[in-house]
Amino acid sequence: MNTLNMLKETPTRNSIPLCRGEFATLTEALEYAATGETGTNFYSGKGELTAVLPYALLRDQARSLARKLVGLGLKRGARFALVATTDPDFVRFFFACQYAGLVPVPLPAAVHLGGSQAMVEKLRGLLRSSGAEAGMADPSFISFLSEAAAELKLKHVGEAGYFDDLPETKEPLRPFESNEFAYLQYTSGSTRFPRGVVITQQAVMANLAGITGPGLGLLDDDRCVSWLPFYHDMGLVGCLLAPLASQRSIDYLNTRDFAMRPRLWPALISRNRGTISFSPTFGYALCARRVRPTDVAQYDLGSWRIAGTGAEPVRPDILEQFAETFAPADFDRRAFVASYGMAECSLAISFAPVGKGIETDLIDADVLGDRAVAVPADDASASVKEMVFCGSVLPGHELEVRNEQGKPLAERRCGILHVRGPSVMSGYLNAPQATREALSADGWLNTGDIGYMVGDKVVITGREKDMIIINGRNIWPQDMEAVVEELPKIRPRDAAAFSVPGPQAEETVVLVVQSRNTAALERDQLIEEIRRRVHQEFGIDCFVEIVPPHTLPQTSSGKLSRSAARRDFLQRNEDFSSSSVPSAGQAGG
Repeated sequence: MNTLNMLKETPTRNSIPLCRGEFATLTEALEYAATGETGTNFYSGKGELTAVLPYALLRDQARSLARKLVGLGLKRGARFALVATTDPDFVRFFFACQYAGLVPVPLPAAVHLGGSQAMVEKLRGLLRSSGAEAGMADPSFISFLSEAAAELKLKHVGEAGYFDDLPETKEPLRPFESNEFAYLQYTSGSTRFPRGVVITQQAVMANLAGITGPGLGLLDDDRCVSWLPFYHDMGLVGCLLAPLASQRSIDYLNTRDFAMRPRLWPALISRNRGTISFSPTFGYALCARRVRPTDVAQYDLGSWRIAGTGAEPVRPDILEQFAETFAPADFDRRAFVASYGMAECSLAISFAPVGKGIETDLIDADVLGDRAVAVPADDASASVKEMVFCGSVLPGHELEVRNEQGKPLAERRCGILHVRGPSVMSGYLNAPQATREALSADGWLNTGDIGYMVGDKVVITGREKDMIIINGRNIWPQDMEAVVEELPKIRPRDAAAFSVPGPQAEETVVLVVQSRNTAALERDQLIEEIRRRVHQEFGIDCFVEIVPPHTLPQTSSGKLSRSAARRDFLQRNEDFSSSSVPSAGQAGG
């Protein structure tokens, strides 16, 4: 058994030729990666190396565990729930399922403000939706999983040791074939009404080939670093499966440890000469805000060639602040790579070019809102909006912008994005109606995202379901939230914008804002300042509710859930009336 002082990270360079995801199944990818020397490394909240799992050892352990899981008597294709903590056990169980013909179902490993009972209910809903017949969790989550599974009568639930103690069967392993399941991915916003995305081996392998090849163009000496959770598509596909399928070593931080000590992220990149690391915009914001100048001076980020971002609207202002903060550490802003993707397409749909940094499109915001056309701004434009190019669609895929009737739109016309290609899901598990709504008979996926094209470059402007429509004018909630977040002491993700119907069916904009201000006068002043800024920027009135920190709900991947924020607001304000927007906003408890 290795002790901590005997552990040594897996090497960056491999002893085998680089293959960029060019395999038929995940087990094929692991079998090849296992012939080299690279693998995974896990670090503690103190930045110490705690576990090393080379791909060769992963392959051997996954095969051994698979022979034990086969002995459980579960049918081929049975779902196996895995609470996705950032540790070697999740990785080996995920691949043991691949060898055993069982479908792994990564479940969220995060207890939020709702507490333990909310966690149990969340897990129960996902277990019921997936039809899981067995489940594994680490010691910190096994009580939640066991309670959630109790009334569902799962056949086998336990910690890793429970399954490790099972005897190995002598039956030959039958890994999944290319046309079978790879895993079941729950979309980040689906904890109340879960939608399990069915991803086949063919789909995820096509996406991995696109990511590691033409998307990012991985090199022989690339090394990855990640703090993203394994239950999110970017963490699972982008930061576990992609490094393995390209035989690259990767260094992991626990998501919670990163949130508590953001400096661990750049420190680990600096220490191990990491070259590729991804984060939603909020991760860059958190890091830039919390890292001390004295820390920055100790880092060397000159090796970081791909600082990827996606999973939420890309904020160029936040990325610029990060680049300025870490410029003394030799961070190159040209490393930023914007991307667009979603779980229903395995992960990636498009990537901006590597090495060029963030490229933006300056458009007239008034025309965009009034006519849904992205007209380039000129000197006479009253309102200029900076949009980020998320690059071109992966080879072998098609991307179209369509209106509500399904008709393709011309360049710079804003509409609903549709994508077709080998990475697209097979459908939602046991949800034929939802599948029909999202996936056409000829393979086009309605992403639910709104955007436009300029040449072959896609720009994402928002989500269809989050759109605020006031007097026929389209307003994207993230634009309002950004205005609020410019105020002192209001941080990114401290504001949620949405609309609610009034008594005459008219829509009223609501902003729920987290603040530590407890004095009534300070809260009233904050409300008035927010309303003034929104009116000045958008020409509309709004209702403002101030709530304590940690009130706004998040999805399982840590993103703001506007739909849940709207639901919570209406529950708190059952008698809310928007017949006339109050002159002073509501100050919530």
